[in-house]
Amino acid sequence: MRIGAFEINEPVPELREPHAITMVRPWVDVGSAVSIALARLEGHLGVTELGKLARPGNYFDFTRYRPTMRMVEGRREVSVPNSVINYIQPEEGPALMFLHLREPHSSSEEYTDSVLQVFKHFGVRRYCRLGAMYDVVPHTRPLIVTGDAGNVPMRSGAKLRPRKSTYQGPTSIMNLISEGVPKMEPEITSVSFMVHLPQYLQLDEDYAGAARLLDVLSAMYDIPQGLLPPEQGQRQYRELDSAVERNSELKTLIGRLESQYDTERASEETDPPAPLSPEVERFLEEMDHRFTDPGQQE
Repeated sequence: MRIGAFEINEPVPELREPHAITMVRPWVDVGSAVSIALARLEGHLGVTELGKLARPGNYFDFTRYRPTMRMVEGRREVSVPNSVINYIQPEEGPALMFLHLREPHSSSEEYTDSVLQVFKHFGVRRYCRLGAMYDVVPHTRPLIVTGDAGNVPMRSGAKLRPRKSTYQGPTSIMNLISEGVPKMEPEITSVSFMVHLPQYLQLDEDYAGAARLLDVLSAMYDIPQGLLPPEQGQRQYRELDSAVERNSELKTLIGRLESQYDTERASEETDPPAPLSPEVERFLEEMDHRFTDPGQQE
């Protein structure tokens, strides 16, 4: 069955007031934190594929999202990058849809409209966006998760910093989905969560970030805590400590970030934090230039 650009697998299920948990790569999936979190959660729940783009080449440049070759039962097969939707219908409560969306390179409005058409067909009641971004935060403190949970009840332990974005500047065309959701009927509740990862670290796979996102999801849904034990992420971050001791400039930077972090946590004022010193800003820029722009990763 076709819904916009998506081919939905037959038989098409009847989903009970589904919630759409959505990620967009590569724009806000630094450290693959969201990918890791959803992979662990979907594995635990035992999801089923609902559908994917019928012709992904209409939207993606395959010189940027490279197909991969793999061996299947002794034969080579080409795996083509796609945007995939999985789902699970629990015995009680809402169905959960997991949208693994790639940022398009062409026909973007048609692509985002198709996502909204899927929401409309299945009667999505909640749209949950997950993301991971680099920020001027220390690896020696608990990772910050900001976002807007609206009126959605959250169990204690989420440690969410409510924050509505005031960002202005270049963004992803995928935000057309966020603009379209409030205009749909029946009304769809929109929530978003963003984990902030140390800019100077930039791991290929940041398990601490993934674990924090799962903490937030477990506070909102009937999901057991500890799906991703925090020890793996903590071990990754501890491995940096020896490098810090050998680099006085980095050690100074982290000390300043710790002070800023602690001040913000202790303060109940709503004023924005004081800007970093020019020396720290320059150091972060130099560190950033040493890494590939995560927005260009495949």
